[in-house]
Amino acid sequence: MRDSMLREQKDKLMMPMADQLFGAVHPNILSITALGVGLLAAGAVAGQFYMAGLILWLFNRILDGLDGVVARAHNKQSDFGGYLDLVLDFIVYLAIPIALLFAQPTQSNLWAGIILLAVYVLNLLSWTTLSTLIEKRSLQSANRLTSVEMPTGIVEGAETIVFYCLFILFPAYVPHLFIAMSILVLITAAQRVWWAYYNL
Repeated sequence: MRDSMLREQKDKLMMPMADQLFGAVHPNILSITALGVGLLAAGAVAGQFYMAGLILWLFNRILDGLDGVVARAHNKQSDFGGYLDLVLDFIVYLAIPIALLFAQPTQSNLWAGIILLAVYVLNLLSWTTLSTLIEKRSLQSANRLTSVEMPTGIVEGAETIVFYCLFILFPAYVPHLFIAMSILVLITAAQRVWWAYYNL
């Protein structure tokens, strides 16, 4: 929900580092490195090393933010790079909740996890299908944040970071947190359906 406001601040913060230290590093390498760090975070969480998992998760988010800044700073933007970044992000977004279920496979956790993953699928369908239709009708926004059009909603990148930090910090409350995020993501999907109804 706040991604458009936060991106400008993130770019200002990361641009000096991207400009001076990562000129020789292709942004796709940073995306792949972020994936590796994210999977390490999931592994740490699965082993109930929650603080290590949290640190690795935050490092994954820093790398994920850095790859786009490096691409813009050194004119290395590409459709494939943007596509790869999204795909690798979703691998990590799935790996962390699955790791939490592996760490504590209680019945309440498993049911909440199933609901969360099902809502993720619905949300993914809500924006990828809509993105295709937006491109088809040339309705793209002038200042979109990703390589493909992703209509805004109540849960975006910043909210996801906060929720995942809470998942890792408070594993005993995973069922409640999973359900809370499921409801908000479901509202986000509904917002896109509503937008489509009025704009397509």
